[in-house]
Amino acid sequence: MTKLEQAFANGKAFIPFITCGDPDLDTTAAVVRAAAENGADIIELGIPFSDPTAEGPVIQNANLRALKGGVNTDKIFELVRELRKDVTVPLVFMTYANVVFSYGADRFISKCAEYGIDGLILPDIPYEEKGEFLDYCHKYDVALISLIAPTSENRIGMIAREAEGFIYLVSSLGVTGVRSEIKTDLSSIVRVIRENTDIPCAIGFGISTPEQAHDMAAVSDGAIVGSAVVRIIEKYGKDAPAYVGEFVKAMKTAVIS
Repeated sequence: MTKLEQAFANGKAFIPFITCGDPDLDTTAAVVRAAAENGADIIELGIPFSDPTAEGPVIQNANLRALKGGVNTDKIFELVRELRKDVTVPLVFMTYANVVFSYGADRFISKCAEYGIDGLILPDIPYEEKGEFLDYCHKYDVALISLIAPTSENRIGMIAREAEGFIYLVSSLGVTGVRSEIKTDLSSIVRVIRENTDIPCAIGFGISTPEQAHDMAAVSDGAIVGSAVVRIIEKYGKDAPAYVGEFVKAMKTAVIS
């Protein structure tokens, strides 16, 4: 069982997303530690990209703020190196194919393994094109995490059978962002996933309240929250870690209740 799978072994998992370098890398480090200390089971670290096609305005703006502040991939790897001195929860990079291509896929994924990144999420790479990265991920034992969306339909079982680490189930169509209501029939998608794999499945996109997190975890193995965390960081800046810690604690309590 991998570290990512082990994160789900003791019940429902809560997974926050954090944009690296927003407002600066020191604050990112403090936010990651606050999230880990308050119950985050896995932490997604976003590597900023100038054209994040899966992201809504909250995370888009966080990307732009981080890039304007001079953040780059090498600096983020160094951030991970420092975090791994005391942060033991699994860490996953979420970014876009161009970031990996421009860095060099072999070099990027080998550094993920060397610095302590457990998985990689590339939302702009369809299932059929994942082979460009999969060989490197297998070579260096970094999970290439699959996304399943409501539009995946007859491909759900196929994607699930080849999934690694955990499955990221997208709750609804469109980009990331807070939603007042999630209407997708997720339980039927989860049922197909579970017929095809034992890999855990967590739901993300649009979750912002403890009630939503509880409902999503009730039909899956956990909840992923991005925009709501990023909004806290946008609001409080360098003072955000304490507020993110409180939020993570409330969300973790909700998913296991």
